[in-house]
Amino acid sequence: MEEPAPPRAPRGAHLDMATREDLDAYGVEELNARIERLQAEVERTRAALSRKQSGRQAADALFSLGQR
Repeated sequence: MEEPAPPRAPRGAHLDMATREDLDAYGVEELNARIERLQAEVERTRAALSRKQSGRQAADALFSLGQR
């Protein structure tokens, strides 16, 4: 019999943990690398947001055609 999988963390939990992490133990190089990774994540998030907004605008335009 297989053991049940542990419950998944709620959305955003990993980001919350990252923002509370103690940064004092990091060196300069590690902090710079962390900033680069965080900036890449911001860019990835903005791209996802842009895709979602474009999809929403297309849906709004499609459904507003029948209301005119």
